[in-house]
Amino acid sequence: MSMVAILEQALNGFIVSAFYALAALGLAIIFGVLRVVNFAHGELYMLGGYAYFLAVSALGMPPIFGILFATVALAAMGALVEWLLIRPVYDGRADRPEEYSIMITFALSILLLNLANSLFGPWPRRPEPLFRGGVELGELIVSGDRLAAAGVAVVLIALLLCGLRYTWAGRAVRAVSQNREAAAIFGVSVTQVGMLAFALGAALAGTAGALMGPVFNVVPAMGIIPVIKAYVIVVLGGLGSIPGAIIGALILGQVESFGTILIPDPSRALAYKDAYGLVLLVAILLLRPQGLLGTKERRA
Repeated sequence: MSMVAILEQALNGFIVSAFYALAALGLAIIFGVLRVVNFAHGELYMLGGYAYFLAVSALGMPPIFGILFATVALAAMGALVEWLLIRPVYDGRADRPEEYSIMITFALSILLLNLANSLFGPWPRRPEPLFRGGVELGELIVSGDRLAAAGVAVVLIALLLCGLRYTWAGRAVRAVSQNREAAAIFGVSVTQVGMLAFALGAALAGTAGALMGPVFNVVPAMGIIPVIKAYVIVVLGGLGSIPGAIIGALILGQVESFGTILIPDPSRALAYKDAYGLVLLVAILLLRPQGLLGTKERRA
């Protein structure tokens, strides 16, 4: 294999990892703060794609403002979902809030998927990309829409990490994620942080969907495969771990990218691509059940 081919696969893996990381970070933040396994995460991803499509195609916004529109719209929806559906389960009225939250988010997933089918139909939509044409990087020619979308994703991830580290709201999210009771004792409003976390997680999922919409097509079922990979990444990196989600996304992207060149037949290689992450997940869990950066829970 030539050095150019290796660099091409590495770059493709990094581009895919940026999209995976956005969706996985949303899952990690929601689980870390609320301990909710959000089965509707893929549908939030899908709604982000449709929000971008409507903003660019129907409202005539520039693509970058379409991304911003999708992010804000999904953040508002995430806050509403937490307030109406998740918070009542955790206010003491439910005996087993974790089980009820799973059923609620699963039902929400089915509702949103069927609603999208009814409103938009099953036909694929292709919104305007952030950048048209190709970009030459030495001997490599990279699709401009993918490279631009990945660049935006990297910038957003960097802003998220800075916000979690240096802002009061970010430190509150980290505090509640690490120890909910101790954070409440020190005056952190756990309820407000929970709403912020769900809104942030939904915004990240919606942004990932908006960035991927121009690269692929926007369809009601577009979030199924990405959310499965997001779950693989979150478990691979360690449940609720932000650095673990980023490292897991980078590993999965590279494994999928280089895995496709191991099989000579391109059609078979692409068919097996989605299975590489599951094989990697099983291998990691056999060696380290808590994930790469997860911690073991002590039970009394």
